[in-house]
Amino acid sequence: MIKKLARGLTRKPKFVVFIAILLLIPSLIGASATKINYDILTYLPENLESSQGEKLLEEPFGMAATSMMIVEDMPAGYTDTLLRNIQNIPGVSSAIWVSDLVGVQIPTDMIPADVREMFYSGNSTMMIIQYEKPAASEETMEAIGQVRAQCNKQCFLAGFSVVIKDTRDLVDKELPVYVGLAVALSLAAMLLTLESTVLPIAFLLCIGLAILYNFGTNVFMGQISYITKAIAAVLQLGVTMDYSIFLYRRYVEELPNYDDNRDAMANAIEAAFTSLSGSSLTTIAGFLALCFMQLTLGKDIGIVMAKGVVLGVLTVIFVLPAMLLLFDKQIRKHVHKTLLPDMEKLNAFIVRNSKKFVALFLLLFIPFIWAQNHTSVYYKLDESLPQDMPSIVANDKLKTDYNMATSHFILLRDDISATDMADMESQIEDIDGITSVVSYHSLLGTGIPDFFIPDDVKDMLKQGGYQMMMVNSSYNTATDEVSNQLKELKGIVKSYDADAKITGEAALTDDLISTSAVDFKVTNYISLAAIFVIIAIVFQSFTVPIVLVSTIELAIFINQGIPYFTGTVIPFVSPTIIGCIQLGATVDYAILMTTRFREELRAGKSKKEAIQIAATASDPSILTSSLVLFCATMGVSMISDIEIIGSICTMLARGALISAVVSIFILPSVLCVCEPIFNKTSRCWRKNPPVKHRELPPALKKAAQALPVNQPAVQEEAPKQADEKSDEKSAEKPAQKHRFGGKRKSKEPTASPDAEKELAHQS
Repeated sequence: MIKKLARGLTRKPKFVVFIAILLLIPSLIGASATKINYDILTYLPENLESSQGEKLLEEPFGMAATSMMIVEDMPAGYTDTLLRNIQNIPGVSSAIWVSDLVGVQIPTDMIPADVREMFYSGNSTMMIIQYEKPAASEETMEAIGQVRAQCNKQCFLAGFSVVIKDTRDLVDKELPVYVGLAVALSLAAMLLTLESTVLPIAFLLCIGLAILYNFGTNVFMGQISYITKAIAAVLQLGVTMDYSIFLYRRYVEELPNYDDNRDAMANAIEAAFTSLSGSSLTTIAGFLALCFMQLTLGKDIGIVMAKGVVLGVLTVIFVLPAMLLLFDKQIRKHVHKTLLPDMEKLNAFIVRNSKKFVALFLLLFIPFIWAQNHTSVYYKLDESLPQDMPSIVANDKLKTDYNMATSHFILLRDDISATDMADMESQIEDIDGITSVVSYHSLLGTGIPDFFIPDDVKDMLKQGGYQMMMVNSSYNTATDEVSNQLKELKGIVKSYDADAKITGEAALTDDLISTSAVDFKVTNYISLAAIFVIIAIVFQSFTVPIVLVSTIELAIFINQGIPYFTGTVIPFVSPTIIGCIQLGATVDYAILMTTRFREELRAGKSKKEAIQIAATASDPSILTSSLVLFCATMGVSMISDIEIIGSICTMLARGALISAVVSIFILPSVLCVCEPIFNKTSRCWRKNPPVKHRELPPALKKAAQALPVNQPAVQEEAPKQADEKSDEKSAEKPAQKHRFGGKRKSKEPTASPDAEKELAHQS
């Protein structure tokens, strides 16, 4: 099947490229229809109370997102007019200021103390704005934009939803730069390591198609996170470029065997299909392991990237051959020398000192496992953003002027008695770090008659059998102080209403911390197990996957341990994502070298000779692959103003180089030392698997038994004479030139040593 398909693809390259370009139309439509989610907290499991509380804020309260507006040095009339304008903006469910409670004409000194402390600080005042839709929804983003349009320079809009708005604007601004820089740096890396100037362009065009197909098919997921959007293109470029290089190398190997380069390409496609399908499995397994995270952000990244690898392989198999055939003349015309170093002498040195490198391999685990476990991470999402962003500046002002670092939202039954509400509010106010409590009961407690409270305020605080309390805290989100505060707050509230729910940024982030701690372990174990099984099946061995996975795990430990030694605090999501991606994407380096090592052993080489040949042959591919992944991600890490994206890309770039260094310097020694163990614990390690011969039918068996005893000798003589005639003809025929300057090899297959032994045994 694949043979016929490969022949058909190579006969009509222009048609194949035309179809590939035509598929961009639905891909671009799908990409534009895919929504982008900028709120990581929405990926928390739905069974958490904080997530359920967010749903209640959205319905029935219609206040799924909240922001605070600080107005400085402006008259009360301006603030009241601004309030009325904001209340009329689509997407805003309510906006509350002191004028809704006591009127704008009342002097500040005559306003009840509780209300004054809540809405005034020095020469500024604050209003609370509620939105109908969730914080990351398009409606809320549009509403925040319109709110800002109503303000002057003396107004500061704070809150988590506003941070999300600024994050979206920054990602949309930087994304084209990410992709452009990744392409430029990857092109530079390939120009240095590949022998043709045109070849990298063909590769990038092919991978570009795969990336657009991947983004187009994301429409079936409904939405993807902004982190996925930011890193998917550069990560797919870095991870799947190997497949293009592999197919091209195979094509060059096949060229001397055929007069028509289309036949060479067809054979290369057939050979590459099985190899690429197998090698991509480890990368796909690494990405799919992310789907087992409780934080469904992992599922978001995992599905998109696993799909991207599959589409990358399919594009390389179906589209790249047509491009290479169309660009064949230009590729051969613009040839240059590569700058890859000759690694033969280095590999000889490594093999001679293999025991020392194995000792180094074992010793490195000790400090870097410890360092990885002690690397500091942060969970406060706005810490990853530029501190001069308008929303960050406003949040800092809110904390400084109003002592409000975060707000907790409590949802309770609305039939709790006034006495119990007063007792509960009193206990809450006594909790360390609590600055104010806003509830329907607390407003009545200031002396304001029930009939005097506007319906807008009543609707905001009481809906559908629930009442809402807003508890402001001076503690920052994602700190031990706010975590202890939430535990104490929960104990008080639950004693009055067992079904009460506490939500808000701090509560959601607290659940995020506990969820991520489990996710890190689960995803790493699953990715290790999946890749272990794949390697075990490929090599039919139990010990080979232990060595290969351990080698790449060392590279991961080093990568994740470096921040500890440099004193760098990294985003919480980085270790979880890097652990799976680096293992899945770079374990191919180890598989490539081990496969060649086994081939040389089966050819009769000694283990030292075999590993030296395997390392020298594999190092150029490992260097090229790691450099492309490094360049594709390092450019993003250098320019990204969003630290959560920059940190992930920095660790991916660093991980690619570390995995390459470990594979080149340490893996050959480990393979050489462990080879006797592999031979005893692996199936057909040093010998090719036995060829299964089909049993002859009974009638043919009888005919074979009836042959004279000396028949085999007669049969052997005829081929020998035929071979002599064939040799005479080939000697008379002039050698054909290979298109890259070498001689074409004879199409006549030569018997391998194992085949000759098998033939002798049968005779």
